[in-house]
Amino acid sequence: MWLWSLRLQPPVLKEPKLCEALMCLTEILDLFHSLQYESDSWEEHIRILRIITHVFLPHIGLSGVEEDCFSKILPKAVTMFHRLMKEITDQVGGLSSQNTELRDFLRTVLQVSLQTFVTRRSVLQGLTNGFTKRLTLQAMAQIIDALSTCVHHVNSLEETPDLHLIRSLPMCILTVLKETFQHCKDSEVVYCGRLSLVADLLQGLFKEAYALHKGLLEVLDKISLDSRASDEEVSDIVTVIHSLLDICSVISNLDIALHANTWKFLIKQSLKHRPLVEEHLRHGDLSSSLCDNLLTSFHNCVELAEQIQHAGLQDSTQSTEYKLFQKTAKMCRFFANTLIHYIKEFKYFLTKYCSRFHQLYLQIVTKLPPSLCAPALPAALSGELSAAAAVPMDAFLLQLLPLGQFADVVLQVDLQLNPDQELPHCLLLASIMGQLTSQPEEVLQLWYAGNQFPEETPRLPLYKAIFDSFRRCDVERKVPVLLPGVMLKGQAQARVSLHRHICVQLCASIAALPPKHFPMLERCLIDAVLQADTQTALLATDAWCFTARYGSAELCFHHVLLVAQLVKTCPTECYRMSHLGILLKRLVFLMTPKHQEQLMEHFPPSELENRAVWDNILFGALSQDTRLRAEADMISLAQNALTDWRNSGYKMVQVDQVNVALSSLLSVVRGQPSPTAQPAVEMITEVWLRMSPAQVRSCPVLQDTLQLLLSVTAALVKNAEPHILCQALSCLDAVVSGTCPDHLLLAALDFLSSMGKVFVPPESQSQVLPKLSGLFGVLLADKSWLVQQHALEAFSFFAENTNHEEVISQSLCVEETKTRVVRFLSKVSISSTADFFLFLITRTVAVTCLRLLQTLSPQENAELRLQRLREESPVLQKFLQKLQSAETACSPPAAESEAAVASEVSLFPERTLNWVMRSCRFASLASLALSG
Repeated sequence: MWLWSLRLQPPVLKEPKLCEALMCLTEILDLFHSLQYESDSWEEHIRILRIITHVFLPHIGLSGVEEDCFSKILPKAVTMFHRLMKEITDQVGGLSSQNTELRDFLRTVLQVSLQTFVTRRSVLQGLTNGFTKRLTLQAMAQIIDALSTCVHHVNSLEETPDLHLIRSLPMCILTVLKETFQHCKDSEVVYCGRLSLVADLLQGLFKEAYALHKGLLEVLDKISLDSRASDEEVSDIVTVIHSLLDICSVISNLDIALHANTWKFLIKQSLKHRPLVEEHLRHGDLSSSLCDNLLTSFHNCVELAEQIQHAGLQDSTQSTEYKLFQKTAKMCRFFANTLIHYIKEFKYFLTKYCSRFHQLYLQIVTKLPPSLCAPALPAALSGELSAAAAVPMDAFLLQLLPLGQFADVVLQVDLQLNPDQELPHCLLLASIMGQLTSQPEEVLQLWYAGNQFPEETPRLPLYKAIFDSFRRCDVERKVPVLLPGVMLKGQAQARVSLHRHICVQLCASIAALPPKHFPMLERCLIDAVLQADTQTALLATDAWCFTARYGSAELCFHHVLLVAQLVKTCPTECYRMSHLGILLKRLVFLMTPKHQEQLMEHFPPSELENRAVWDNILFGALSQDTRLRAEADMISLAQNALTDWRNSGYKMVQVDQVNVALSSLLSVVRGQPSPTAQPAVEMITEVWLRMSPAQVRSCPVLQDTLQLLLSVTAALVKNAEPHILCQALSCLDAVVSGTCPDHLLLAALDFLSSMGKVFVPPESQSQVLPKLSGLFGVLLADKSWLVQQHALEAFSFFAENTNHEEVISQSLCVEETKTRVVRFLSKVSISSTADFFLFLITRTVAVTCLRLLQTLSPQENAELRLQRLREESPVLQKFLQKLQSAETACSPPAAESEAAVASEVSLFPERTLNWVMRSCRFASLASLALSG
């Protein structure tokens, strides 16, 4: 009957009764459990719970503690804890400094909760009996006290516990800890403006929960499962890991050390039991949580760095703000390294989450230099931020390279990115390209080859993806963004453009590329050369020239033959001819003399069908013998064409032959002086004498002839007779006075600028100089931005070289033209501007120009320019896509296609359209005339 008397006695057994109870411990525990579940009285329930945990638990061995005690009392204890926490939440609304009874009640709840986290048997002796709510608080205190006692008991045992022997303990404690931490985290919302009344107790409650959390981790760390573990044990350890993950999501903003230690333990347990749990873990939640924590820490670092900069504390390394920044950066580095380690161990379970990893990389790099979205930070802060986030990203990528799903995400065909993420994606591809040099063949095949079978996810080859990504970074190319150069002789190279950075990475990758991947490289290079964006084509040209130079002479020769054949079959008036011509010019420089001779055999200059090939070869790149042979063949071809024209009576139907002759001459005379100059002068003299200004104006077919004549004459201007120059100016004046295509005007400007090199004899000055100044005046006032820009450049060159000063002042008679010239000059370097104005002072127009300088509108600042470039970028991309589609489809002629595409963007402001067209200058027929 002594057992029933316990219901009426204080919760301390007398010694004789204790000894009697220990003799039949199992039977007594069963009776207590029965009483616990049968009782409806909280007071009685609490007395029984305390007797079990404080009196009987220390005498229960490890083998029986789960079955006899934990499994029976802890679930009921957790239920009571939930109810108690709900009651606190319900009652807190009436808390105020005036409501002393309720305030004392809640403080007592928290105080009891705080004190019962430690193993002290006298914990309830100071509580007074009175209010029913106080009994509820006593229940909460007993629950937490029981958990602390259980943890202390298991830790005190010398035996190493098996999980199945204490399986109820971690589950229940983790549930209570999560709810406690959540209550602390939500305290500002729960208590609203009343938090100050219980803030000290909440802080203490958190500290004691922290200690209980630490004690539980010590218990769990002792547990070790082997291959003989049961499915139930595996399920339990998986549940523990997932519960710790849930707690991590709660405590992320509470305490940095607690958060980090919990993650360390979580990852440690995952790796410790990896063979057993790897197929059961929520890898998506784990990796996503690590990504979120890394991103949050990184963004916090960026915000703190900006705050430090704004407060001017970047040099105060001992300030509170700077220390907080360093601590946050350390957490950022911790999460980055933890994520890398987790991916390394479980990468093949993370294939479904590769898109998240890709976005993580982009989101981090977007906030770091050279991204246009990165804040401008002092070097010290930027360096620490980079060390915390950017440096680990290389190791991060290294772990992801073998994953085919990651390659599918990064190399997908129609990748849609935020405009601010285009540069980070380009840098991602460059980094991958640099890391592939140390990878096995199967990884190289994954990235370099693209998808091999129709049923595979469409995937671009890496090189094509890089060129496409670089093409989309048009805003960053125009700003331009700058990146660190490579190390050179132990010294860091100066910061370089995006073009140069990617080019260096491309060349390094090509140098290490296995031979089996060269066919794909060549296809990617030719695709990049043939697309519409000129700077991307130039990047591909740079990489192609490195490939030809780094490889054998036979490889270079093979590439020249390939490109020459493409040039031969390509339509003349298209951007592809311009790009291929640039490539061919550069490749010929890399050929051996023997291969240059063989090139002449494959494409004889004397044959008309090969004219396009030799029009795009600089004769100065050829060896002396080869050059002389080629020039002789081209001159002979031109002379034969002119002879046929002469013999036919200079008929208009044979003007095309004249154009062939002039095109051949232009290929010969441009560049270095040649012994063939005199025959060329004789031929152009003959043609000029047959050109009539009235006929040129009335016959559009002669305008192509005039364009070629002007280009050849500009190269031979010092050898031309004054009357020929006068004839050229007369024909030009007749054409310019009416409607004239841009490409003809550009050739005219080349000719006009070359006139600065010659001195006109006095007897011819009255005929030549007025026409010269008149033409400059008309072209400087032209409405086309392209003609205007080239007119300014031509006039500047002419003014710097001419001896006829009066032409300068006579060309600037119109006030608007003067303003335009000065604005153009103000954009060059200060020294050049000063030199030019010093030159103008000697020519009597300096006063006017200096006065105009004072009225110039201020230039747009960097922010406005960046905004404008971002607005223009989608217009430019649309233009290039339409242009490329039109040319690929071989629809209308190039000029008509470009006009049709341009009309689609005509709704945009004129300023925007002008900048679009300027970016596409090589894609227009006007600039095509200058590409030679």
